[in-house]
Amino acid sequence: MKIVDVKLGMLRVPLVTPFKTALRTVECVEDVIVMLETDTGHIGYGNAPATAVITGDTHGSVIAAIKTIYTPMLLGRDVADLNRLCRQIEGAMINNTSAKAAVEIALYDLFAQSYNTPLYRLLGGGENSLTTDITISVDYIEKMVADAERAVARGFEILKVKVGKDIGLDIERIKAVYAAVKGRALLRLDANQGWSPKQAVMAIRGLEEAGVLLELVEQPVKAGNLEGMRYISERVKTPIMADESIFGPHEVLDVIQRHAAEIINIKLMKTGGISNALKIADLAGLYDIECMVGCMLETSIGVSAAAHVAAAKAPIVSKLDLDVPSLCQYDPVVGGATYRDADIILNETPGLGIERIDGLQPLA
Repeated sequence: MKIVDVKLGMLRVPLVTPFKTALRTVECVEDVIVMLETDTGHIGYGNAPATAVITGDTHGSVIAAIKTIYTPMLLGRDVADLNRLCRQIEGAMINNTSAKAAVEIALYDLFAQSYNTPLYRLLGGGENSLTTDITISVDYIEKMVADAERAVARGFEILKVKVGKDIGLDIERIKAVYAAVKGRALLRLDANQGWSPKQAVMAIRGLEEAGVLLELVEQPVKAGNLEGMRYISERVKTPIMADESIFGPHEVLDVIQRHAAEIINIKLMKTGGISNALKIADLAGLYDIECMVGCMLETSIGVSAAAHVAAAKAPIVSKLDLDVPSLCQYDPVVGGATYRDADIILNETPGLGIERIDGLQPLA
């Protein structure tokens, strides 16, 4: 199965409600879609969002990387040479992790198709039924409580609550949401780098003393401040999870050795795709560190790829934050994994199982 063409498209999907964090506000999922076509007629799909404040990637940089670096590299290559191709994709340029991820996901999709098996089975098997949390965007308190109530009514039993804009108001937000869903849903707290170490300790201790039970607090301080994260971890009972601090295996090892966090969040758009995500899960497993598999604001192509990785790497991956399809007004991706609110059912068709993408705008 050889790659004969690389095509790009743009896909836009409106969100049900704006996605708000300490870093940004987004109203629409906008992804560059990569399609690797082969001499056998098979197509592998990948996606890349623009998340400049986290990965540094823009739509323009993703398109340029795929057109000028990866397309010449891939044309004529055999999909069976997967490991070599992944190493070459990783080494061809620094950073640009979302572009790398889009190409790698499409390659893994084709590789699994070549064996006529779902991707998660090719990666090691596991259960095809998964459960995700859902994000409650940072907003005024009444809106966050209402959003939390609606999520619970839809069957979500885990809520990831965004904070990080105002430390005093953040505490009140969490207390209000917790009071509204106590006994019906578990809370995860995501500060998106919005606090200082001392603020984080004050806020988390205050919530603990007030009887607010949190499963974890995600990335309370700046990505590079591992000493600050260690400072927090040593002073609170609630587990701390590293997200923006983690891109590849080297950062994971640094976090583990510094005792900066107890949980690692794996995102394909930060790891540069599936190969590094697998390495991170294996590395974390060696140290008995729990992992979450999460996603950026991206289409269900990348989210599904992440779900396949999560299924194959359970029980090291014990937590999921793959809620974007549930945040969108509709899913234009036909075939593949099925998303029913908190439930994700992986496809049993080859690869990612994608049949077509409605509304895809070709890019010249």
